[in-house]
Amino acid sequence: MSRWGVLLPTFDPFEQGRLHDVPAAARHAEALCFDAVWAGDHLACHVPLLDAPTALAAAAAVTDRVALGLSVLLLGLRPTAWAAKQLATIDVLSGGRLLLGVGVGGEFPEEFTAAGVPLSRRGARLDEALSVLPDLLAGRPVRHDGPALALDVPALAPALPATPPIYVGGRGEPALRRAARFADTWLPMWLDPPTLAQRAQELGELAAGHGRPAPGVALLFGVCLDEDEERARREAEAHLARQYRLPLRVVERWTMLGTPERVAPMLAAHAAAGVGEFIAMPLGRDPVGQYERLTSLRALVDGPASAIPTPGA
Repeated sequence: MSRWGVLLPTFDPFEQGRLHDVPAAARHAEALCFDAVWAGDHLACHVPLLDAPTALAAAAAVTDRVALGLSVLLLGLRPTAWAAKQLATIDVLSGGRLLLGVGVGGEFPEEFTAAGVPLSRRGARLDEALSVLPDLLAGRPVRHDGPALALDVPALAPALPATPPIYVGGRGEPALRRAARFADTWLPMWLDPPTLAQRAQELGELAAGHGRPAPGVALLFGVCLDEDEERARREAEAHLARQYRLPLRVVERWTMLGTPERVAPMLAAHAAAGVGEFIAMPLGRDPVGQYERLTSLRALVDGPASAIPTPGA
């Protein structure tokens, strides 16, 4: 049976002024028995957005069970020691529920300029940060003088007993190589099942070369569930245009639109290709309203045994 998560509404592409709904959305997702809630990370993009670690801390305060994921933290954009402190804080406050997704970003070059980080060095910075992060989180002092990062960090406390599960985002070769070295789970988006299966096989071979087991595979997917497929398409198109300035036609073949019955076979094909975890990015003006529809989709993909129990039952 697959694990299922949902993105929290930490972006406001339609500028509805409802970013304060994030804690309530986290409570609602937990009541619906999702396995995890996730927050995307940017410093600046085309729409208002919340800081991802802070949003997850707010979600931690109002939930008890659901895991808290970053999808994905732009670790190379941030000072590494401060990022480690934030991550440890979330994990401590939540009782060990943090899931650490990381990625390189780059779709908004202006945020790298704003942070004083060279866009061209983002991959190297991420790799070096990942190489020292376990020591930082474990409370060990770190001295590191690499080509992209120079660190001299005393022991940080509180220390974590273990590094949170690491998800490496991205679908290309650099992401596969990074996942093979560091990840517990590979987290791509916008891949068809045959391509995903082929890259997952390659990932396993790369990981074996590092003496590591093959990471699991999660899938981040855009979705708008609606009985009216054309209305779902319009909502998704408007969302992507506002948040990413991305035409839907570019990614429509990987975007899940329409009824749960129409979408379920697409996700089932990804499950057959090796995906063990699904992370939904609801598209449209009512992302939280998509959560209950996603429970119906989950039951269709995973079978009757995955039917979501009534909260409080």
